This record gives sequence, structure tokens and C-alpha cells, in this order.
Amino acid sequence: QVQVVESGGGLVQAGGSLRLSCTASGLTLSDYAMGWFRQAPGKGREGVSCIDYLGDSTTATDSLKGRITISRDNAQNTVYLEMRSLKPDDTAMYYCAAAWKYCSVSSTNYRYWGQGTQVTVSS
Repeated sequence: QVQVVESGGGLVQAGGSLRLSCTASGLTLSDYAMGWFRQAPGKGREGVSCIDYLGDSTTATDSLKGRITISRDNAQNTVYLEMRSLKPDDTAMYYCAAAWKYCSVSSTNYRYWGQGTQVTVSS
């Protein structure tokens, strides 16, 4: 049984930083692209960043470019999302998801999803 679990969210002041973690079990992480998505209240889900099975990364959200770093540790079955200079607009539930090999702009290509971790940025 595959499980994907996010952690590291919380309440942070604007300008602060957070590192989110995503740990997957029941699969071989090195075979999967891992994506981060977010959903703010009243808004649709949007892609944040993704790292493919080779370690190449993309950032989907222009507003986050230059402020985030995605990385993976296959030995620990964990993917990280470091976020800096956080803004109130970054407040959302952040989800981690796994897709076979390559990143995709379509969330439907991600087979396994976590329950999310809440990030709240106060002004």
C-alpha cells in the first residue's frame, strides 16, 4: 500500500521560510517524479514545483520562482520543498503527489497523493 505523507507546514510571518517534507512508502521513490501542488481557500489547485526521477526540476508557479527549491533524497524516500520570502498569498494547503518518471502539468497524471500540510503566512 502506497502512502504519501506531507509535513512541515505551519504558521509563519511574511518574509519567513518553511521547509516542507514529503515521505512516500510502498513505492520506489527513484522511479517517480514528485510534484508539489497547493490549493488556497476558494481557489483551484495549482502546480507549484516538480522534480522528475532523474532529479531535474521545474517550477510551475511564476509567483514562486526564485523563492523555492525542490529536492529529493531517494535513500530517505523523501522530497523537500524549501520556501523563502513567504507572502500571505502563499497561504494554502500544500500537497505532494507522485507520477511515474516524469513531471506533468496535469494533476491527473499523478497517481498517489498525500493529505496535505497547511501553510499560513501572516502579514
